[in-house]
Amino acid sequence: MLILKNKDELFHIYYKRWITIYKEGAIRKVTMSKYLMTHQWLVKLVPTLKLCDLSRINYQQLLNDYAQEHERQTTMDFHHQLKGAILDAVDEGLIDQDPTRKAIIKGKTPRAKKPKYLNQFELHTMLTDLNLTQEVNWDWFILLVAKTGMRFSEALALTPKDFDFAHQMLSISKTWDYKTGTGFQPTKNQSSVRKIQIDWQTVIQFSELLKGLPEEKPIFIDDGKKVYNSTVNGVLERHCIKSNIPVISIHGLRHTHASLLLFAGVSIASVARRLGHASMTTTQKTYLHIIQELENKDVDLVMRSLSALN
Repeated sequence: MLILKNKDELFHIYYKRWITIYKEGAIRKVTMSKYLMTHQWLVKLVPTLKLCDLSRINYQQLLNDYAQEHERQTTMDFHHQLKGAILDAVDEGLIDQDPTRKAIIKGKTPRAKKPKYLNQFELHTMLTDLNLTQEVNWDWFILLVAKTGMRFSEALALTPKDFDFAHQMLSISKTWDYKTGTGFQPTKNQSSVRKIQIDWQTVIQFSELLKGLPEEKPIFIDDGKKVYNSTVNGVLERHCIKSNIPVISIHGLRHTHASLLLFAGVSIASVARRLGHASMTTTQKTYLHIIQELENKDVDLVMRSLSALN
Protein backbone atom coordinates (compact mmCIF):
# COMPACT_ATOMS: atom_id res chain seq x y z
CA MET A 1 0.00 0.00 0.00
CA LEU A 2 1.44 3.37 -1.03
CA ILE A 3 1.31 6.00 1.71
CA LEU A 4 1.79 9.57 0.51
CA LYS A 5 3.99 11.80 2.62
CA ASN A 6 2.05 14.83 3.80
CA LYS A 7 3.67 17.39 6.08
CA ASP A 8 0.32 19.16 6.46
CA GLU A 9 -1.29 16.08 7.96
CA LEU A 10 -2.67 16.52 11.46
CA PHE A 11 -0.37 15.06 14.12
CA HIS A 12 -3.06 12.93 15.75
CA ILE A 13 -4.07 11.41 12.39
CA TYR A 14 -0.45 10.50 11.59
CA TYR A 15 -0.07 9.03 15.07
CA LYS A 16 -3.22 6.88 14.69
CA ARG A 17 -1.94 5.52 11.38
CA TRP A 18 1.49 4.89 12.91
CA ILE A 19 -0.11 2.84 15.70
CA THR A 20 -2.06 0.78 13.17
CA ILE A 21 0.99 0.06 11.01
CA TYR A 22 3.67 -0.54 13.64
CA LYS A 23 1.84 -1.67 16.78
CA GLU A 24 -1.35 -3.47 15.79
CA GLY A 25 -0.78 -7.22 16.13
CA ALA A 26 2.75 -6.73 17.48
CA ILE A 27 1.95 -5.83 21.08
CA ARG A 28 -0.41 -7.12 23.76
CA LYS A 29 -3.97 -5.78 23.93
CA VAL A 30 -3.35 -4.04 27.24
CA THR A 31 -0.33 -2.20 25.77
CA MET A 32 -2.26 -1.33 22.61
CA SER A 33 -5.00 0.23 24.73
CA LYS A 34 -2.39 2.57 26.24
CA TYR A 35 -1.29 3.74 22.78
CA LEU A 36 -4.91 4.32 21.81
CA MET A 37 -5.45 6.31 25.00
CA THR A 38 -2.42 8.45 24.09
CA HIS A 39 -4.04 9.09 20.71
CA GLN A 40 -7.24 10.22 22.43
CA TRP A 41 -5.25 12.71 24.47
CA LEU A 42 -3.69 14.09 21.28
CA VAL A 43 -7.15 14.64 19.83
CA LYS A 44 -8.15 16.41 23.04
CA LEU A 45 -5.03 18.56 23.59
CA VAL A 46 -3.78 19.32 20.03
CA PRO A 47 -6.67 18.66 17.63
CA THR A 48 -5.40 21.11 14.98
CA LEU A 49 -1.61 20.64 15.31
CA LYS A 50 0.01 19.71 11.99
CA LEU A 51 3.13 17.58 11.60
CA CYS A 52 4.96 20.44 9.90
CA ASP A 53 4.25 22.71 12.88
CA LEU A 54 5.59 20.27 15.48
CA SER A 55 8.49 22.04 17.19
CA ARG A 56 10.30 21.71 20.48
CA ILE A 57 8.32 24.49 22.07
CA ASN A 58 4.84 23.26 21.14
CA TYR A 59 5.80 19.65 21.92
CA GLN A 60 6.92 20.83 25.35
CA GLN A 61 3.62 22.67 25.73
CA LEU A 62 1.80 19.44 24.86
CA LEU A 63 3.70 17.62 27.60
CA ASN A 64 3.03 20.44 30.07
CA ASP A 65 -0.70 20.36 29.33
CA TYR A 66 -0.79 16.60 29.78
CA ALA A 67 1.23 16.86 33.00
CA GLN A 68 -1.40 19.13 34.59
CA GLU A 69 -3.67 16.10 35.01
CA HIS A 70 -1.10 13.32 35.42
CA GLU A 71 1.81 12.31 37.63
CA ARG A 72 5.37 12.55 36.33
CA GLN A 73 5.75 8.81 35.58
CA THR A 74 2.52 8.79 33.58
CA THR A 75 3.73 11.84 31.65
CA MET A 76 7.01 10.04 30.98
CA ASP A 77 5.10 7.07 29.53
CA PHE A 78 3.04 9.47 27.37
CA HIS A 79 6.26 11.04 26.09
CA HIS A 80 7.84 7.68 25.25
CA GLN A 81 4.78 6.51 23.31
CA LEU A 82 4.79 9.68 21.23
CA LYS A 83 8.53 9.76 20.69
CA GLY A 84 8.64 6.56 18.63
CA ALA A 85 6.16 7.93 16.11
CA ILE A 86 7.80 11.36 16.02
CA LEU A 87 11.28 9.94 15.34
CA ASP A 88 9.84 7.91 12.46
CA ALA A 89 8.28 11.10 11.09
CA VAL A 90 11.71 12.78 11.29
CA ASP A 91 13.28 9.84 9.41
CA GLU A 92 10.61 10.15 6.71
CA GLY A 93 11.32 13.86 6.30
CA LEU A 94 7.89 14.90 7.54
CA ILE A 95 9.46 16.84 10.43
CA ASP A 96 12.72 18.74 9.97
CA GLN A 97 14.19 18.27 13.47
CA ASP A 98 13.46 16.07 16.47
CA PRO A 99 11.07 18.12 18.66
CA THR A 100 11.37 15.65 21.56
CA ARG A 101 15.05 16.49 22.16
CA LYS A 102 15.71 17.79 25.69
CA ALA A 103 12.03 17.54 26.60
CA ILE A 104 11.32 18.31 30.25
CA ILE A 105 9.01 15.87 32.00
CA LYS A 106 6.75 17.40 34.63
CA GLY A 107 3.72 16.11 36.49
CA LYS A 108 1.38 16.40 39.45
CA THR A 109 2.67 15.63 42.92
CA PRO A 110 2.30 11.87 43.35
CA ARG A 111 -0.41 10.71 45.70
CA ALA A 112 0.62 8.95 48.87
CA LYS A 113 1.58 5.48 47.75
CA LYS A 114 -0.17 2.49 49.24
CA PRO A 115 2.05 -0.29 50.61
CA LYS A 116 3.18 -2.52 47.76
CA TYR A 117 4.38 -5.49 49.77
CA LEU A 118 4.34 -7.11 53.19
CA ASN A 119 7.24 -8.10 55.38
CA GLN A 120 7.72 -11.72 56.39
CA PHE A 121 5.82 -11.41 59.69
CA GLU A 122 2.88 -9.61 58.03
CA LEU A 123 2.70 -12.22 55.26
CA HIS A 124 2.77 -15.08 57.77
CA THR A 125 0.01 -13.41 59.81
CA MET A 126 -2.18 -12.99 56.73
CA LEU A 127 -1.62 -16.55 55.47
CA THR A 128 -2.56 -17.91 58.90
CA ASP A 129 -5.97 -16.25 58.53
CA LEU A 130 -6.75 -18.00 55.21
CA ASN A 131 -9.69 -20.39 55.15
CA LEU A 132 -8.19 -23.30 53.21
CA THR A 133 -11.21 -25.53 52.74
CA GLN A 134 -11.32 -28.94 51.07
CA GLU A 135 -12.62 -27.30 47.90
CA VAL A 136 -10.97 -24.67 45.71
CA ASN A 137 -11.61 -21.08 46.80
CA TRP A 138 -9.91 -17.70 46.46
CA ASP A 139 -7.93 -18.26 49.66
CA TRP A 140 -6.10 -21.09 47.90
CA PHE A 141 -5.42 -18.69 45.02
CA ILE A 142 -3.95 -16.13 47.44
CA LEU A 143 -1.73 -18.78 49.04
CA LEU A 144 -0.39 -19.94 45.68
CA VAL A 145 0.41 -16.43 44.42
CA ALA A 146 2.18 -15.66 47.71
CA LYS A 147 4.26 -18.84 47.40
CA THR A 148 5.16 -18.43 43.70
CA GLY A 149 5.03 -14.72 42.79
CA MET A 150 2.89 -15.46 39.71
CA ARG A 151 1.00 -12.77 37.87
CA PHE A 152 -2.79 -12.70 38.40
CA SER A 153 -3.55 -13.88 34.84
CA GLU A 154 -0.92 -16.65 35.08
CA ALA A 155 -2.43 -18.06 38.26
CA LEU A 156 -5.93 -17.98 36.75
CA ALA A 157 -4.72 -20.09 33.81
CA LEU A 158 -3.32 -22.89 35.98
CA THR A 159 -4.67 -26.38 35.41
CA PRO A 160 -3.93 -29.56 37.43
CA LYS A 161 -1.74 -30.67 34.51
CA ASP A 162 0.63 -27.77 35.20
CA PHE A 163 1.62 -29.27 38.56
CA ASP A 164 4.49 -31.77 38.63
CA PHE A 165 4.25 -32.89 42.24
CA ALA A 166 6.98 -35.54 41.90
CA HIS A 167 9.57 -32.90 41.02
CA GLN A 168 7.99 -30.05 43.05
CA MET A 169 7.58 -27.95 39.91
CA LEU A 170 4.86 -25.70 38.55
CA SER A 171 4.79 -24.91 34.80
CA ILE A 172 3.76 -21.43 33.62
CA SER A 173 3.01 -21.50 29.90
CA LYS A 174 -0.16 -19.42 29.43
CA THR A 175 -2.41 -16.76 30.91
CA TRP A 176 -6.18 -16.39 31.28
CA ASP A 177 -7.79 -13.41 29.55
CA TYR A 178 -10.07 -12.35 32.40
CA LYS A 179 -10.63 -8.86 30.95
CA THR A 180 -12.41 -9.92 27.77
CA GLY A 181 -13.23 -13.50 28.71
CA THR A 182 -11.62 -15.12 25.66
CA GLY A 183 -9.92 -17.90 27.61
CA PHE A 184 -6.28 -19.00 27.41
CA GLN A 185 -3.76 -16.52 26.01
CA PRO A 186 0.06 -16.48 25.59
CA THR A 187 2.24 -15.27 28.44
CA LYS A 188 3.37 -11.65 28.69
CA ASN A 189 6.67 -12.48 26.95
CA GLN A 190 8.78 -15.52 26.10
CA SER A 191 10.68 -15.21 29.39
CA SER A 192 7.39 -15.64 31.22
CA VAL A 193 7.22 -19.26 30.06
CA ARG A 194 8.98 -20.93 32.96
CA LYS A 195 8.98 -23.59 35.66
CA ILE A 196 8.70 -22.53 39.31
CA GLN A 197 10.00 -24.69 42.15
CA ILE A 198 7.41 -25.10 44.93
CA ASP A 199 7.97 -26.15 48.52
CA TRP A 200 6.96 -29.59 49.84
CA GLN A 201 4.14 -28.18 51.99
CA THR A 202 2.50 -26.61 48.92
CA VAL A 203 2.96 -29.89 47.06
CA ILE A 204 1.11 -31.83 49.79
CA GLN A 205 -1.69 -29.26 50.04
CA PHE A 206 -2.37 -28.96 46.31
CA SER A 207 -1.95 -32.64 45.51
CA GLU A 208 -4.89 -33.27 47.85
CA LEU A 209 -6.90 -30.26 46.68
CA LEU A 210 -6.66 -31.14 42.97
CA LYS A 211 -7.58 -34.82 43.20
CA GLY A 212 -10.32 -35.65 40.74
CA LEU A 213 -10.30 -32.26 38.99
CA PRO A 214 -10.17 -32.19 35.14
CA GLU A 215 -6.52 -32.17 34.05
CA GLU A 216 -6.77 -29.35 31.50
CA LYS A 217 -9.49 -27.17 33.04
CA PRO A 218 -8.46 -23.97 34.88
CA ILE A 219 -8.54 -24.62 38.63
CA PHE A 220 -9.89 -21.23 39.68
CA ILE A 221 -12.33 -20.56 36.81
CA ASP A 222 -15.99 -21.58 37.05
CA ASP A 223 -17.63 -22.39 33.71
CA GLY A 224 -19.41 -19.39 32.26
CA LYS A 225 -18.43 -17.05 35.09
CA LYS A 226 -16.30 -13.98 34.48
CA VAL A 227 -13.49 -13.24 36.94
CA TYR A 228 -12.70 -9.74 38.22
CA ASN A 229 -9.43 -8.95 39.94
CA SER A 230 -11.40 -6.60 42.21
CA THR A 231 -13.18 -9.68 43.59
CA VAL A 232 -9.95 -11.39 44.60
CA ASN A 233 -8.44 -8.11 45.81
CA GLY A 234 -11.53 -7.72 48.02
CA VAL A 235 -10.96 -11.16 49.57
CA LEU A 236 -7.31 -10.32 50.21
CA GLU A 237 -8.25 -6.92 51.65
CA ARG A 238 -10.57 -8.52 54.21
CA HIS A 239 -7.80 -10.86 55.34
CA CYS A 240 -5.35 -7.95 55.64
CA ILE A 241 -7.80 -5.88 57.70
CA LYS A 242 -8.65 -8.83 59.94
CA SER A 243 -4.92 -9.52 60.43
CA ASN A 244 -4.27 -5.84 61.23
CA ILE A 245 -1.61 -5.50 58.53
CA PRO A 246 -1.27 -3.09 55.55
CA VAL A 247 -3.80 -3.70 52.78
CA ILE A 248 -2.14 -4.78 49.53
CA SER A 249 -3.40 -6.08 46.21
CA ILE A 250 -2.92 -9.50 44.62
CA HIS A 251 -0.14 -7.94 42.53
CA GLY A 252 1.32 -6.77 45.85
CA LEU A 253 1.72 -10.45 46.78
CA ARG A 254 4.00 -10.78 43.74
CA HIS A 255 6.08 -7.87 45.06
CA THR A 256 6.04 -9.44 48.52
CA HIS A 257 7.32 -12.74 47.13
CA ALA A 258 10.18 -11.07 45.25
CA SER A 259 11.08 -8.81 48.19
CA LEU A 260 11.34 -11.70 50.64
CA LEU A 261 13.56 -13.64 48.24
CA LEU A 262 15.89 -10.66 47.77
CA PHE A 263 16.12 -10.02 51.52
CA ALA A 264 16.87 -13.73 51.98
CA GLY A 265 19.91 -13.35 49.73
CA VAL A 266 18.53 -14.92 46.52
CA SER A 267 20.33 -13.50 43.47
CA ILE A 268 18.65 -10.96 41.21
CA ALA A 269 19.07 -13.40 38.29
CA SER A 270 17.18 -16.15 40.11
CA VAL A 271 14.39 -13.77 41.20
CA ALA A 272 14.07 -12.48 37.61
CA ARG A 273 13.70 -16.03 36.27
CA ARG A 274 11.17 -16.96 38.95
CA LEU A 275 9.04 -13.89 38.22
CA GLY A 276 9.29 -14.33 34.46
CA HIS A 277 10.89 -10.95 33.82
CA ALA A 278 12.24 -10.37 30.32
CA SER A 279 15.58 -9.25 31.78
CA MET A 280 17.30 -8.60 35.09
CA THR A 281 17.04 -4.88 34.30
CA THR A 282 13.29 -5.08 34.88
CA THR A 283 13.87 -6.72 38.27
CA GLN A 284 16.52 -4.16 39.22
CA LYS A 285 14.26 -1.22 38.31
CA THR A 286 11.22 -2.67 40.09
CA TYR A 287 13.07 -3.50 43.31
CA LEU A 288 15.73 -0.78 43.27
CA HIS A 289 14.84 0.38 46.80
CA ILE A 290 15.38 -3.12 48.20
CA ILE A 291 18.60 -3.67 46.25
CA GLN A 292 19.97 -0.36 47.56
CA GLU A 293 19.08 -1.37 51.11
CA LEU A 294 20.86 -4.69 50.64
CA GLU A 295 23.90 -2.90 49.18
CA ASN A 296 24.07 -0.73 52.31
CA LYS A 297 24.13 -3.90 54.42
CA ASP A 298 26.90 -5.26 52.17
CA VAL A 299 28.97 -2.11 52.76
CA ASP A 300 28.65 -2.58 56.53
CA LEU A 301 29.68 -6.22 56.16
CA VAL A 302 32.71 -5.26 54.03
CA MET A 303 33.79 -2.64 56.58
CA ARG A 304 33.50 -5.09 59.48
CA SER A 305 35.47 -7.69 57.53
CA LEU A 306 38.25 -5.21 56.74
CA SER A 307 38.38 -3.99 60.34
CA ALA A 308 38.90 -7.55 61.51
CA LEU A 309 42.11 -7.73 59.49
CA ASN A 310 43.94 -5.36 61.86
